[in-house]
Amino acid sequence: MSFDFSPAWISIKVTVIATIIIFFLGLAIAWPMSNYNGKWKGVIDSILTLPLVLPPTVAGFGILLLIGKRGPIGQFSSLFGVNIIFSWYAAVIAAIVVAFPLMYKTTMGAFEQIDTNIISAARTLGASEWKVFWQVVVPLARPGIAAATALSFARCLGEFGATLMVAGSIPGKTETIPIAIYFATQGGQMDVAMIWVAIIFAISLTVLVINNYWNSYKKKGRYGVGG
Repeated sequence: MSFDFSPAWISIKVTVIATIIIFFLGLAIAWPMSNYNGKWKGVIDSILTLPLVLPPTVAGFGILLLIGKRGPIGQFSSLFGVNIIFSWYAAVIAAIVVAFPLMYKTTMGAFEQIDTNIISAARTLGASEWKVFWQVVVPLARPGIAAATALSFARCLGEFGATLMVAGSIPGKTETIPIAIYFATQGGQMDVAMIWVAIIFAISLTVLVINNYWNSYKKKGRYGVGG
């Protein structure tokens, strides 16, 4: 039986790129939101986390309105000869939209647990806001950030509904592992579907196990606990 591994490479490419973008985007938004106590915080927070509770098809439809040929982003990109819809770029955008809330909420929770006295002390000693964030805040929130990144990676890897709507299922181009599983099942190719299920299960489990062991190792190093 010939087996096409292209969905694996596409999924890994889309997931890695989306996770990197989500990582920095999540940090950039979660930190100011953790310090913002204005009257609009509840509304802004709800908007940022909305994709977490929306059906993936609804999120995909919203993305389609933006990056489609008649959408504002789609029309702008067409000026440069770039067609986003039904490309792996669209799959990356879909993954970012649906996985971002996990990164944002988990990271913001980690930021809110930091002792503000430590941050105030760093500022008193003359550290710039940039140094305070990267050398004080991020290291203290590292376990939460790592967990958020791992969850976002797993969510990007397993994204199906929104991806299918905006990227389609083009073999060798936009067909990710979840989409390959769906169409293999629909076509009665249960053996192929089982292989892809095993692969995505192994990848997701590996990422989560590595994250847990890494956090455990850092915690032992922090408190000087022997093995």
